[in-house]
Formats: sequence, structure tokens, C-alpha cells
Amino acid sequence: MSRPSKLAGKVTVVTGAGSGIGRAVALGLARRGARLAISDVNETGLAETTEQVKATGAEFHSATLNVVDRAAVKAYATTVREHYGVVHQIYNNAGVAGERDLLDPGNYANLQRIIDVNLWGVINGTVEFLPHLIASGDGHLVNVSSLNGLVATPLQAGYCASKFGVRGFTEGVYCDILFDQHPVKVTVVYPAGIATNIATSGLRDAVGATEKDQERARILNEKFLTMDVNQAASIILKGVEKKKPRVRVGMQAVLLDAFVRAVPSRYLDLLARPSRRMFAPTVG
Repeated sequence: MSRPSKLAGKVTVVTGAGSGIGRAVALGLARRGARLAISDVNETGLAETTEQVKATGAEFHSATLNVVDRAAVKAYATTVREHYGVVHQIYNNAGVAGERDLLDPGNYANLQRIIDVNLWGVINGTVEFLPHLIASGDGHLVNVSSLNGLVATPLQAGYCASKFGVRGFTEGVYCDILFDQHPVKVTVVYPAGIATNIATSGLRDAVGATEKDQERARILNEKFLTMDVNQAASIILKGVEKKKPRVRVGMQAVLLDAFVRAVPSRYLDLLARPSRRMFAPTVG
């Protein structure tokens, strides 16, 4: 007879739950007996996730939320706390992509959008929910970075900045938590090559996307974004159950992390050639 999950009964908040990793994590939590608060800025995607969560029989609260809107995140944290009486965990997962040529002045809008959602969304969720995690006496902060929080890759400067930022911010928060001896665990998640629609949806929302950008997204989807999202969610939740401070999701994340540690001063040069070959139709 299998043991009940350590997540059973926990009140767990998942942002960006309308698709991809967020939806898979929400469903994984539901199947483990957690009580859910799910949100997304995309009402259609959130409604689909809500129906799937409802089918599991899990207790849930669903709300549309733009994580960039700090006042809205603050109000949402209060709402979830009042709804359940306690908040044990938050998975700051909401994220976007869709970068264009860095040297194109028109890309500023996309860079701003990526930084706002990927970094400030995580900061807003962390700051507003942390007091509730502390009050629970058994809190857990889970912030989703990326492979690009471990290693930089071409054509992703803004995305790398946001995801390296998530890593640095979260590790800094963990230092503060340890210093103040708060009852909160912290996990940074580094997914790599997960089969989600982030590349496609990022282009859809990007300002001034070109045919070259569309071709790059196609290559990413076909050659890189291949790991089953439910498998990724399982790895994340197992890491949280074991209270790991860092969870690398996918062999690409594990290998490239080791690669960067082995040759920290050379890895950018060594990655440039295979990256250029992969994206040859869209660069040059």
C-alpha cells in the first residue's frame, strides 16, 4: 500500500496554471491530495485547467491573475489566505518568451514584457505570499527558473536575464529565510526542453515577430522542447516533497549544468557552434 503524499492537505498556489508546466503541476498536486489555488492571465486556459482539476475531485480556488500587477497579486494573496485560512506553498511558475533580435530597437517592448512577467511576477508572488508561508509554520517557496537560469544560450538575452534573475533573487531570499530562521523551505526549478507552447505563445504575444522568429520557434519545438510536461511536473513535485533547494528537470538541464561547472570560462564559446548549426536558417 503506497504512502500518502507529503503534499496531501497542503494549500498550494500555482501561477501560470492555464497551460504547460503550471497546468501539469496543478494536476499533479490535485492527484496528491493538495488543496489548490490556481491562477493565470489567460482566462480560456485557466478555465480548461479548472475543469481538469475539478475532475480529480480536488478542492480548488480559481482566479484570473496578472502577476505583473503588484496590487492584484497582493489582493490575491489575501483572498487565498482568507479562503483557506492558511497557505503552505506557492509555485511562482508564470512565464513568457518571444524575444526578437536584441539589436532591433523595436525589441525593447518584448524585453520589458519578458522581464516584467518572468522576474517581477516571481518577485511579486514571493513578497506577497511569503508572510503567509511563514505563518503556516510549514511553508515552501517554489520559484520556476529555467535551463537559461543555469546557462546562457544564443538569441535569448532577455529571457536569460529574467531567469538568471529568478535564480539570484530566490537564492537571496533563501539566505534571508535561513538568517531569520523562518519555517519556510525554498526550491528553485530549472526546466529544460519541456514540450510546452511557450515558444509558440511567446511569438504570438511578441511585438513585431518576423518569419525568422517563427522559424526559430519551430526549430525549438521540434528539436528541443520534447520532454513530456507531466513527467516534468512529477520531477518537480518529487523534488518539493524531498525539500530539495534546486531541481533540474530534464537531462539537458543536468548535463549543461555540469558542463558549465566544468568549463565556466569556455562554455559560451563551446556552445556557440552547435547553436549556430541548429538555428542556421534564422541567423547570419
